[in-house]
Amino acid sequence: QVQLVESGGGLVQAGGSLRLSCAASMKFFRVSIMNWYRQAPGKQRELVASITGAGTTNYADSVKGRFSIARDDVEHSAYLLMNNVRPEDTGVYYCSLRFILDEYWGQGTQVTVSS
Repeated sequence: QVQLVESGGGLVQAGGSLRLSCAASMKFFRVSIMNWYRQAPGKQRELVASITGAGTTNYADSVKGRFSIARDDVEHSAYLLMNNVRPEDTGVYYCSLRFILDEYWGQGTQVTVSS
């Protein structure tokens, strides 16, 4: 059974930084794609960043240059470093693990950016 546990959310002032972590229990972690999504109140869930097993990254335009995704294949973890955060970054952040046709989700962690 695949389990994902996010941590690191909280309240941060605009312009500040936050680091989210996602710990995964998954045998094939090294070849899985790790994603960070977010869902703001009243909005659909959107993809923020992703990283492949080879280390290729992809970012939503709204976070390019501010957020950075990373992974540690030894620790089976993924991270989202959020710099220069803005109030519009507020939302519940979810990590997901995609392996072939299956996608697994964490429970989410709340990020609130105050102006």
